[in-house]
Amino acid sequence: MASNRRITLRAHPSGNPLPSDFSLIEEAVPQPGPGEMRVRNLYFSMEPAIRGWLDGKDNYFQAIPLGGVIRGPSLGIVEVSNLEGFKPGDHVWGLTHWEDYSILSAETILLERLDVSWNVPLSHYVGALGPSGLTAYVGLHDVGRIKAGDTVVISAAAGAVGSVAGQIARLRGCRVVGLAGSAEKAAILTERLGFHAAINYRAVGDLGAAIADACPDGVDVYFDNVGGRTLDALLPRMRDFGRIICCGMISDYNNQASPTPVHNLWQVVAKQLTMRGFLLFSHMDTLPQARHDLHQWAADGKLVALENVTHGIANAPDSFCRLMAGETIGKTVLAVD
Repeated sequence: MASNRRITLRAHPSGNPLPSDFSLIEEAVPQPGPGEMRVRNLYFSMEPAIRGWLDGKDNYFQAIPLGGVIRGPSLGIVEVSNLEGFKPGDHVWGLTHWEDYSILSAETILLERLDVSWNVPLSHYVGALGPSGLTAYVGLHDVGRIKAGDTVVISAAAGAVGSVAGQIARLRGCRVVGLAGSAEKAAILTERLGFHAAINYRAVGDLGAAIADACPDGVDVYFDNVGGRTLDALLPRMRDFGRIICCGMISDYNNQASPTPVHNLWQVVAKQLTMRGFLLFSHMDTLPQARHDLHQWAADGKLVALENVTHGIANAPDSFCRLMAGETIGKTVLAVD
């Protein structure tokens, strides 16, 4: 009889999470009740946002308690369904848990049935054609209001969201500059993804000066995945009426008790900037068009899906820890064995 392997929180991380902060347990395979379905998970999406749920403090989601199963977005296939609109064999996406089998209902956050008929790897629906790509699309269009001719700077540009955001901005006729943490990542941005310029922030003494050199006329849109010192360096380089898209603050996810001060916020007033955060599930009306455009760009060969895939549910903690240590490129995915 199959069992349900689950990854639980063993200890609250201190700084960068470690594999030893997690445990693997086995339980009986759950059975769906009325209005529910059982899904066998195929892929876990490794998300920096998960780090914020591990410290025992609620944010926009409740904290994961010690001994609790790690919450995260997953792609799976329906095995048994008592939920109207879903049948065995359907591929579905939703905010579930790191486990072999999940019970989903109409209340499951981000639940949707996927159209996997496009000729692309299934794992891409976890990244460039899934929440990462959708987040990039929504941020640029609904929040950043990009237009052709804009200069767009993207931090964590070789990551899951940043790598797609840069390509979308280029496809919309923008000049795109990416910030990344190694020469290898910077080369990928310009040589594979079509960024117009890339800055290895670890190799420059003054990030603000490097941004000014790459964007001599200023920055119209900044897609911020990092926060902290990077945001501080961008604020004085923004053009009047520029837009800052606050997608993530990954530089402080491992240090949320004492986040990095931002000293240049006066620039928001002086330059009449718009600075706005967003969460994907607040922009559901945009998602159909976003999905269509992302799939079409991928089918036409205009969108490159960067991903790194780790196999085996027991390796989920290690995969997540490497993501949070900045050791991965593109979308970090766990393929359930």
